[in-house]
Amino acid sequence: MDDSPGDTHDYEKFADEFAAEAENGFYNARYDRPACLALLGDVAGRQVLDAACGPGLYAAELIRRGGQVIGFDSSPRMVALARTRASAGEFRVHDLGQPIVWLPDASVDLALCALAMEHVDERVSALRELCRVLRPGGALVLSWQHPVGNWLRHGGSYFETRPITETWRKGWRVRYWLAPLETICEEIYQAGFLIERLTEPRPVPEAAALDPVGYERLSREPRGFLAFRLRPAGV
Repeated sequence: MDDSPGDTHDYEKFADEFAAEAENGFYNARYDRPACLALLGDVAGRQVLDAACGPGLYAAELIRRGGQVIGFDSSPRMVALARTRASAGEFRVHDLGQPIVWLPDASVDLALCALAMEHVDERVSALRELCRVLRPGGALVLSWQHPVGNWLRHGGSYFETRPITETWRKGWRVRYWLAPLETICEEIYQAGFLIERLTEPRPVPEAAALDPVGYERLSREPRGFLAFRLRPAGV
């Protein structure tokens, strides 16, 4: 789902609060969203799948840029918010970890999955589904918590893949997987993708006014996110 989900039950609890914070907040509006949109490129006239769409913040911008958006999220409240914010899109309740049975093969031009895949237990299967629905020449843009940043925060073995549960600020409880970069890349490969681009985004300059300390730190340390542009192998 867009913008860092927890399990569905807790996500329902903080959906409105999260949507209000993410709309113009530092990490979403000034850091992850610009990076993902840049990797997607020109979306005008193209069918875009927003996988784990959250409250529709990415979808609304994609529509503004001329994209035709289909989105889904496991949280009914998030889907309701997305339908209100991005009314020109089509949204439904669906879990990223389940097959996208309602979309046929090769049915979308582009796909976006922002800060959600690390919350999925069966990531290869989920990525394979996103690969399946892409048309020839299509691409998936995927953002992910930076594995080095996670290791610096949580310690232990950097090379161990393990789930953790923690409480973020404002009491938001989330569960996600820690994994080294080689595991993330291997899962991408096993799902049928090749990495076209890998970026380590920095906050946009105007983020400095929101959080000068955070801006300076993320401009010099790998404590934030990664962003990939992936294409199906053999296409």
